[in-house]
Amino acid sequence: MPAELVPVAHRTLDVDGVRTFYREAGPPDAPVVLLPHGYPSSSFMYRNLLPVLGDRWRLLAPDFPGFGYSETPDPAHYRYAFAAYADFLESFVRTLGVGRFALYLFDYGSQAGLQLATRHPEWITAVVIQNGDAYEATLGPKYDHLKEFWSDPSPERRAALAEAVTERGLREEVIGEVPAPYAERISPDLWELSAPRLCRSPNREIMVDLFADIRSSVDRFPAYQSYLRGARPAALIVWGPHDGYMPEESARAYLADLPDAELHLLDGAGHWALETHLHEVTGLMREFLGREHP
Repeated sequence: MPAELVPVAHRTLDVDGVRTFYREAGPPDAPVVLLPHGYPSSSFMYRNLLPVLGDRWRLLAPDFPGFGYSETPDPAHYRYAFAAYADFLESFVRTLGVGRFALYLFDYGSQAGLQLATRHPEWITAVVIQNGDAYEATLGPKYDHLKEFWSDPSPERRAALAEAVTERGLREEVIGEVPAPYAERISPDLWELSAPRLCRSPNREIMVDLFADIRSSVDRFPAYQSYLRGARPAALIVWGPHDGYMPEESARAYLADLPDAELHLLDGAGHWALETHLHEVTGLMREFLGREHP
């Protein structure tokens, strides 16, 4: 760990006409780590990671359109889908003049990030995979309500999904199945700061559109697997197994395509492992990136 925490800069940037907020730490000439965030949070989820790893790497954590402090373009003129978020990430790194980088794959960020990796495998030096799924056979039981909607996208089922985009629903997304002693480590800011924005129109409808679009990402899983199998990026798999969407089996599934990956299952951790096991994750990342992305 660094002797002192590194300052984090909070910046805005125009990305294809979208005012984009992002957090950055580290020297401008250091190897880059791209940190796409998950639902329902934003770059805020990396607030503790950036100052710890910014002594050796340049860390970039943007807010997706519709999340955090980034702009919410009119849905009539902007497509809220993971393919569009992959476009966004591509434009983001191009705008900053970044050529090659390590990629953190987590939750929604894994779906946009893996699409980006399939387009530009030459950009990716290494991947850190943390509770980001890519194997349909290991999807956890919490996917059942989404599968029901995908098979029958009726107004009634859509309304049921919209009920999840509430403060209570966002809290459940974050706390999930984490054992009580560890759940106490999770900051309520993850959902409390997100709720005022995500739970109002048009963001609430956008979130339901993204729930629906997870189906298209699942359909791309074979392409993600092909990328991993063919490109064989250096990979650190660090996983919270107490996850109703992505249980332990989802982590182990990656070994079929990345047999040389380094796998760590974090005892007591769930989906938001950076909240409960920051010291363990950053220690593993420091060793891994120091070896594979120096």
